[in-house]
Amino acid sequence: MSHPFHTNEQGHLVVGGVDTIDLTKKYGTPLFVYDVSLIRKNARAFVNTFKKAGVRAQVAYASKAFSSIAMLQVAKQENLSLDVVSQGELYTALQAGFPVDRIHLHGNNKSFEELSMAVQHNIGCIVLDNFYEIELLSEILEKHDKTMDVLLRVTPGIEAHTHDYILTGNEDSKFGFDLANGQAEQAFEMLQEIDSIHVIGLHCHIGSQIFETDGFVMAVRRLFETLGEWKQAYGYRSQVLNLGGGFGIRYTAEDEPLPLGGYVDALVEEVQKQVELYGMEFPEIWIEPGRAIVGNTAVTLYRTGSIKDIPGVRKYVSVDGGMTDNLRPALYQAKYDAVIANKADAALTEKVSIAGKCCESGDMLIWDMEVPEVEYGDILAVFSTGAYGYSMSNHYNRFPKAAVVFAEQGEDQLVIQRESYEDLTRNDLPYDIKERV
Repeated sequence: MSHPFHTNEQGHLVVGGVDTIDLTKKYGTPLFVYDVSLIRKNARAFVNTFKKAGVRAQVAYASKAFSSIAMLQVAKQENLSLDVVSQGELYTALQAGFPVDRIHLHGNNKSFEELSMAVQHNIGCIVLDNFYEIELLSEILEKHDKTMDVLLRVTPGIEAHTHDYILTGNEDSKFGFDLANGQAEQAFEMLQEIDSIHVIGLHCHIGSQIFETDGFVMAVRRLFETLGEWKQAYGYRSQVLNLGGGFGIRYTAEDEPLPLGGYVDALVEEVQKQVELYGMEFPEIWIEPGRAIVGNTAVTLYRTGSIKDIPGVRKYVSVDGGMTDNLRPALYQAKYDAVIANKADAALTEKVSIAGKCCESGDMLIWDMEVPEVEYGDILAVFSTGAYGYSMSNHYNRFPKAAVVFAEQGEDQLVIQRESYEDLTRNDLPYDIKERV
């Protein structure tokens, strides 16, 4: 089985030392349950590998994977930095008391309001993505009489082995300045004329859910080629090299990711080679894992409902959630493993497909899953839903968003309340109009 959890004497799945069936009775379903000890373990795998190598580094949690006040409090406790991509994520970080000097703002279309908020709160760094942002940030900094450290996001032209929808490092991308066509150097030259903006280094991100290190190694080489040229032409010395994230996790038995520290080892080794080749000082390395920190730490718990058996075709088992709390199967054709949480140790006797509750034929969570005999009211636990589950949840069919629970060493705590129907209509306004004849 591709999950890090175990079962108890009753044969129930246990997460964070707590019986998942007890959690469903206490909090209802659908329900996201995070094992906080696993979050800490994953974060430390990155941080400690850098420490062991004696390398200055920042491990910035990519909050788009899952952002909440409680989650960012844990990230703060683990001495992580933070990657935010919107005002909402930045606001959440401020509400969580996250140190502003360790916050980095990303995004391919940062608004005046987002950049202003970042400047006003003196965040640590902004990752510039395009020429428009350079002009906008310069204007805002002049207005507030402030300066800002920035990284230039570049596209190194590396095509990682990943799903086409989440490929971001190749030349045809909405993200970053292209190295091949000279836009990156043009942006760099422009920034040399703006005293309020300090270019402390380069940033790239070559994709997501990557299992090999080859793409990262090639990206490092390409960035150092550029830095070598800029050193010779401008005397520029990069303080920071941000190599993004995208480190893969295991969703099903088909996935074979490296140990988390293995990605760091490969990056450090290649940076060392390039530093020696180009005669540079070793830069501070930044990475941005999101999925790799939280992805495998959570399960989503559902209650089974209708069962439709089509003889000779398929047996459908419907649950009380679906694409409203896990959009990835519909969006990316993502695959997941699951177990009947109240029968986790029972023999597998039949094959079923798990259907979501939405009025949409594409709302299927898992196809052809081996399970014990399924009955109405069983609890299904879908693994590795800690990233891009709750954060991508939506109100299609006007379903309220699920609750989120943190469990750690046998204790559980509600960290995001389940939405009510009143929450769904809170921003609705009546149409006050007289009947027209």
